[in-house]
Amino acid sequence: MSSWRSWHRPLVVFSAAMAALAVVSAVGLVVDDRVLVGAPIWAKPFKFSVSFVAYCLTLAWMLTLLTRGRRIGRWAGHVVVLTGLIEMVIITVQVVRGKRSHFNTATAFDSALWNAMGMTIVVLWAATLVIAVLLLRTRITDRATALAVRGGLLIALAGAGLGFLMTLPSETPQAAGNFDAADTMGAHSVGVPDGGPSMPLTGWSTTGGDLRAPHFVGMHALQLLPLLLIALVLLAPRFARLRDAGVRLRLVRVAVGGYAALVALITWQALRGQPLIHPDGVTLAAAGAILAAVACGTWRALRPTAPARPSRTAAEQEPVA
Repeated sequence: MSSWRSWHRPLVVFSAAMAALAVVSAVGLVVDDRVLVGAPIWAKPFKFSVSFVAYCLTLAWMLTLLTRGRRIGRWAGHVVVLTGLIEMVIITVQVVRGKRSHFNTATAFDSALWNAMGMTIVVLWAATLVIAVLLLRTRITDRATALAVRGGLLIALAGAGLGFLMTLPSETPQAAGNFDAADTMGAHSVGVPDGGPSMPLTGWSTTGGDLRAPHFVGMHALQLLPLLLIALVLLAPRFARLRDAGVRLRLVRVAVGGYAALVALITWQALRGQPLIHPDGVTLAAAGAILAAVACGTWRALRPTAPARPSRTAAEQEPVA
């Protein structure tokens, strides 16, 4: 892995700023008892700042892998920083005002902020797409590393794209938190109002579908798939099978396929208005099929390959008289 000193510096600095904001937001969670849409008002900036730390540090490292198009990649990183900064400033300003940042069209000012957030999110997604395309064209010597990086980026782009589903007009006539249909545009939840009973920490709905679940899981493929490869490399000295680059490549293939299937499954579950923690029989059956496929793929990836049989010489192939 390259030295952190060669990482994209603005992304690293922005990650440090987000870490500081996460600390401030954590203090806000303790000292500020305001609740908005069923959640502590400082929960959103806390979760977003922590997410940006992981997201931007990962991109800062991935940009060091580029062998061509480095200038374009560097500018794409700058765009990610700028758009992320705008988004976090708007979220924090709305927290201070005691207002929703997402889906809020109650006043002209709130609507302007929400529209600005929408534009920055699109630009941030496009900048990440540029980085993904550059990495798809980059020659990475280790095939397992290449697959972990590229697979993580593509799944993360799909997960981020799921966020756009939340901006569509909600079929729920009224959202929780004293916001009627005229005050909001879009929602996290499917089939139930935002702000109802939810899971601890994540805030995902326990009574209906919640698009934040696949959005979160998909985006963090960016970190989890490369971390899996790092774990395989670290375990290689202790497990002989993992010393084989081909085995590591096959395991990463299984992980990428399984992860993509998981994101598809929980997206389908959310769109059906089903809580993540209350799957029905059909969802459980699909999850079981994915788990079985991953287990089978892992077993096949770890199974020793039979040595190639030596070819017979010409003398051996001649029939005996």
